[in-house]
Amino acid sequence: MSFPKFITDFPGLDLPFPEDIVQTAVIRSDHGLVAFFTFLKGMELPMHSHGAQWGTVIEGEIELTIGDEIKTYRTGDSYSIPAGADHGATIQAGTRVIDVFEEPDRYPIKD
Repeated sequence: MSFPKFITDFPGLDLPFPEDIVQTAVIRSDHGLVAFFTFLKGMELPMHSHGAQWGTVIEGEIELTIGDEIKTYRTGDSYSIPAGADHGATIQAGTRVIDVFEEPDRYPIKD
């Protein structure tokens, strides 16, 4: 099941990944950013770090590396990434997640 139309009508993020790989919709406040991600194709997200992030898998599967720990998250699983923690992921095609970032400007919003 895809995200409802009122969510997919939210603005998207300006990401360094093509839209045929990942589609986005986002809500931003002064206190954080809520992003709805749909991964149309599988992808590798390289190791990186930023402020705190919390997410939940709505559908699909992510193999998430946080520091030295590797764990697979599936539909219904949630994860929490502390601020400054190195992390990366292998994301399967068809995966949908909701991620909440403590940084309201984590990603730019498309015009």
